[in-house]
Amino acid sequence: MIDLQNARILICNDDGIDAPGIKLLEKLARQFSDDVWVVAPSIEQSGAGHSLTLRRPLRIHKRDDRHFAVDGTPTDCILLALQIIMRETPPDIVFSGINRGGNLGEDVTYSGTVAAAMEAALLNVPAIAFSQYFSQKLISWDIARAHLTQVARSLVAAKWPSNVLINVNFPEYERDGGAQVCVTRQGQRKIGDHVAERLDPRGEPYYWIGAIRSELPEDENADLHVIEKGDISITPIGLDFTDNKTHEKLTKAFQ
Repeated sequence: MIDLQNARILICNDDGIDAPGIKLLEKLARQFSDDVWVVAPSIEQSGAGHSLTLRRPLRIHKRDDRHFAVDGTPTDCILLALQIIMRETPPDIVFSGINRGGNLGEDVTYSGTVAAAMEAALLNVPAIAFSQYFSQKLISWDIARAHLTQVARSLVAAKWPSNVLINVNFPEYERDGGAQVCVTRQGQRKIGDHVAERLDPRGEPYYWIGAIRSELPEDENADLHVIEKGDISITPIGLDFTDNKTHEKLTKAFQ
């Protein structure tokens, strides 16, 4: 089991190295250990998913001995952190976030914050992605601030397999009596993105992808439902995307 008091913690995100969420996460991580490193994108990379930068060189901008900005995606950051920056002093665990907004349902396939945790897990480093859900214009970090350290401590004590990352979402408001921690399934909600069409000053059309239009899934154990109730969602996400039932069916079909 990881000893958080003596752990080397690597922090990444997709909102950028100067985002308030990552600064809060670093502050909270230092309640566990003084050995905290930050390697994060130079600018916001929301929606980057698990993408790699392959068609141009990457640059690392050292801010101090333990803070590095990378002009690439969150996945790039994890790769460079583990293979270059921290090659001689690898992390014991990766914390990704705190994302500005929830990573629920299909969000996990787009999220750079989740992708950073995924890349760490692929490289055999335990990883947790943290996100703070909000629906108003202004985001409050109070619930993440209040609960994150205990959630992280409990997760590390429980342990999880090396081919799994943990996706944690904090609700916008706590339920009456305080938020409960719920282990959830990834919800399914997507019925289409809102795409706005406009004209530029020259009369040429352009398009802006907006928020996902969605509805709550029927499964009350889904992450989306739990967040709506004002509870904390913890979803274990496996790296093997194989659908075993379909695998079995197709195997029989081609025998």
